[in-house]
Order: sequence, then structure tokens, then C-alpha cells
Amino acid sequence: MTEQDLAKYPMKMPDPAKLADAWTNVLSKGVEAIRAASERNAQPSAPPPFDPFAPAQAFSDFSTSFWSNPAQVLETQQKLFSDWTQLWTGAACRALGKENGPVLVPEKGDRRFSDDAWKQPYFDQLKQAYLLTVRQTLDLVAKTDLDPSTKTRVDFFARQFLNAISPANFAFSNPEAIQKAMESGGVSLLGGLSNMLEDAASPSGLVKRRSADEFEIGLNIAATPGGVIFQNEMMQLIHYEASAAEVYRRPLLYLPPLVNKYYVLDLQTKSSMIKWLIDQGHDVFVISWVNPGPELSDKDIGDYCLQGPVAALEIIERITGERTVDVFGFCMGGTLLAITAAYLSTTGQADRLGSLSLIGALLDYTDTGEWATFYEPNQMVAFERHVKKTGVIGADKLQALFSVVRANDLIWSSVVSHYLLDREAPPSDLLFWFADGSRIPQAFLLEYGKELLRENRLREPGGISINGVPIDLKAIKAPTCMISLKDDHVSGWRATYAGAKLFGGETVFMLGGSGHNAGVINPPHANKHGYWINQDLPDEPEQWLEGAGQKGGSWWPAWQELLASRHGEKVAARAVGSKALPVIEPAPGSYVRVK
Repeated sequence: MTEQDLAKYPMKMPDPAKLADAWTNVLSKGVEAIRAASERNAQPSAPPPFDPFAPAQAFSDFSTSFWSNPAQVLETQQKLFSDWTQLWTGAACRALGKENGPVLVPEKGDRRFSDDAWKQPYFDQLKQAYLLTVRQTLDLVAKTDLDPSTKTRVDFFARQFLNAISPANFAFSNPEAIQKAMESGGVSLLGGLSNMLEDAASPSGLVKRRSADEFEIGLNIAATPGGVIFQNEMMQLIHYEASAAEVYRRPLLYLPPLVNKYYVLDLQTKSSMIKWLIDQGHDVFVISWVNPGPELSDKDIGDYCLQGPVAALEIIERITGERTVDVFGFCMGGTLLAITAAYLSTTGQADRLGSLSLIGALLDYTDTGEWATFYEPNQMVAFERHVKKTGVIGADKLQALFSVVRANDLIWSSVVSHYLLDREAPPSDLLFWFADGSRIPQAFLLEYGKELLRENRLREPGGISINGVPIDLKAIKAPTCMISLKDDHVSGWRATYAGAKLFGGETVFMLGGSGHNAGVINPPHANKHGYWINQDLPDEPEQWLEGAGQKGGSWWPAWQELLASRHGEKVAARAVGSKALPVIEPAPGSYVRVK
């Protein structure tokens, strides 16, 4: 950095009181971190749920493949020389005052370099050098002669390394951090150090997102009026109050995923899908899963299906008198819904299901992209060792897993905000929900990992069984709507499209804009993202997309039209609970509050 660059960041003397407070916080948090580390070392710990040698093995395979191809090595060297010469030439031109556009710019949506300070010559050159390194590395991986699974692992671990070494993540190379440090006399870095020590002292040791504490479950999030009308060891069943004098005769049941709490669909009122569905005239019921401890370690997929949606359907019939219910599920909840529907269809209970809607749900695991990194054989062995020791997979482990896949958004952005800038993040109901994780039992995880992820048996007729009943998705004749998200990083839409072809009845595929969570929370008043719909189901997803008509706004109303066309007449709004099934407690219930 030149003297001219440094002159833009004049050093200010710190406020003595703020400096003293900052050092006091650092010392106290440091003591807590040392104490927490001592306690963790003194306690026997479970083996890690991942293979620590996987990155080294992946890069070893890559290195062997690369160096065994001399022609590729020579081509790579020539390309490296050309690219870096172009970058250095551009820098020299700018230094001489000549107009010269950047060789590389960040991808759309990459917020790491959005501050204007990154446009200054020194930092712009640093940014471009990093972006060039990223591009060259990933291109090299893509061109290497590796089998697809190994290439996927190498690409994933390479991206994690490249994300970690971004100049935005270090105090000495981030212009925002430098400016904040100079303006505060270094107090901002002491505050960031205090935040880092506090996170190190936490049980999970994960980077914690810091924001104003504006959300409280049951008050301004997960606050739609209703009551818990039934509970067993696996779930509570919530029935919501109607907002009009009449409701559709056919009730609507929501089956959430296990990883996080159900209220991703009941965030603030303005974005709550549950509240919106109620306002459309639906009589809505929701399953709220228990946050299981080791005492439920033997609960498998069958237990979740039978004690979850099957039990809920029986209770809904007792409350409403309606045997036929429309059911929708999100993510893993959608997968469980498909399994449950096949079970009911095979056991003479197909009339319980009026229609199915699966949102962001995988049924065919042939192509799971970078997620395949986590269930290759050595990873599965490590994972099995861990859960057999703990009985469950902890919410912090699951949160870490999902965070790694979106590291720039969910890890490194917090590192920059809280460690380098000592700054709070704006409140986010969606990220509040994301941090409110849930455990999953050992038996479920091992069965799901082996039968579905590794062996992909759900797509095979009779590939898995529930309570001794073979599961065949072709047995499902109820009308089905598969809803996916175009930028979904968890359930890629092309993979979910393959699942849409496994049912035995009428199936409609719909594609919303945005990602796995943000694309689902898309209330019509926001008028965002858009969606695609096509009544045909050609063989390939790209063929479907070519024939689909893109619409503006939210996909919610289009889905509501499908539901309304199947719900039939309306009846007088039903009370929450009954004499036989009185309200146990107000919504959102107690299960959702268990940490």
C-alpha cells in the first residue's frame, strides 16, 4: 500500500474510556474461552461427525491426476502466465493514469467487495488478484481428468479454502476494517477480538451472528393464533384459528422438515405463509416436531411417519369430521410426506389424501451436487461413529453443515461484521429461525443416510419399507404438486424434477425464483422472484423450463388456485379444539421452545 493510500486512513486517538472497556471485555472473554476449552478437554468427547482426512485425500487425488498429464501442466502454465500478465498490465496502466477497466469483477450477489473502498487502486488490484486465483483454481479442477464424485469433492473443498482466504476476511487487507480501526483508534479490533473469544467459549464454538434481539417466539414470530390440540412423544399438532366466518371443507396439514423448527412458514405476520393460507380460507393444521434427545435415539423414518402425519390425520378427522385432507411438506418434510402417502395408498387409506404438495423436496438422490461430499463412504463411517456415541446429531453440527455450503453468506460475512468491524447485523427473522436448530435421532439419520442418500432406494418400488409395508411412490394416485426453487442450494430443482416423475397420478411441477428458504418465504405483496409453470413433464428438466411460461411475483397464488380447485365447498369456521380434544396450550406450543 502506498503512502497516498495510507493518507486516506488518518489514525485517531481512541477514547480512553472505550479503550479501557474494550480491554476489559477482551480479558474477561479470554478467561471464559480458556475455561470453556479446559472443560471441553476434561470431558470425553464423541468422535467428529466427519472424516478429517477427506480434504487431504481429495487434493492428493487431484494432484496425482494433474501432474500425470504433462500436456495439461504446460497448457495451465501458459494460461496462468497470460492471465497474470493481463492483470499486471492493467494495474500498470491505472498507475500511469490511463483508463483501464477491471480484468475481473465479482459475480452477481457476491457482497464481499461491495464497499466503495474496494475500488481504490491498491484494494481493487488485491480483489482482482484474488478473483483471478479463484477462477483459475476452479477452472483447473473442472478440466482435470477425475471421476465425477472425486471432482465434486475436490471442487467443494477448493471452494471452502478459497472462501477462507478472501482478502475481505483479514484485518490487514480489508479496507473497511482498516478504516474502522483507524477511526476508532483500534477499539473496533479489540471489540472484534472480544466477540471472537466469546464465540470460542460457546458450547458450539461456531461464529455467532450478532443482531438486535428483536424476535420472541409466540410474540412477534411464530405468533399466528391457534392451539395445540394433540401431542405425542414425536410431535405437537397445532390447529389455527380461522380469520373468516367460513373455511374450505377440506383441512390443510403442513409437514415441516426435522432440521429446524416448523415456523419458517410462520415468521413475522407480513411474511407468514401459514397466516396467508388462513386468510385465503384454509383450515390449517401444523405439525411441530419434538426436539429429540438421546432417549429418542431409536426413532426411525417409520416412527416419524406413523407418529407424525398418520397420527395427525386421525386427529384432524376427529376434530373436523373430514377424512380427506390436503397435505404439504417442505424439504425433508416433503420427503416424509411422499413416504407416508405411499404407505397410506398401499394400506387401503388412500382416501385420507386429497392432494399432496412437496416444496423443495428430494425423492431421487441421483444428483445431489456438492452434498454428495458428505455421504461418500468414509464420511458416512465417521458420521455413524459419531451418532452411535451421541444418540442424536446436534443442532450445532447441522447448522455448521448448512453454513459450510453457503460459507460466504453464513460464516465469513459474520466474521467480517463481528470480528473485523465489531458491528451488529440487521435483524432477520429468517436467520433467527436458521439459528434455532433441532436435533435428529440416530436411527432416523442412519436409515436416511444409507437407504435414501447412499443407495437411493426411495425411487425403487419396494426399496424401503415402513412398518413392514413396502413403499412404492407409483402407488400414490392423489394429485401432486412439486414446487422447487431455481437457486436452491439444498434441493437442486433439476434433482427434484426427477422426483416429480415417480408418482402414479397427476403431477404438476412449479418452479419459484430465489433459493431454498428465501424462495419459499415469498408473500404476494412483496412481488418478488417470479415463477415458472408448465403442465407437461418432459424427460429432461431443461426441456420443461424451455416450455414453461415465466410469471411475475410470488408462486403462492398459483399454488392456492390448485388447492382451491380441489378443496370444494366452504363450511362454517371450526373452533380450535373440541370437548374430546381440548386445547392443551396456545400456539406455538412448548415443543418449539425446547433448545
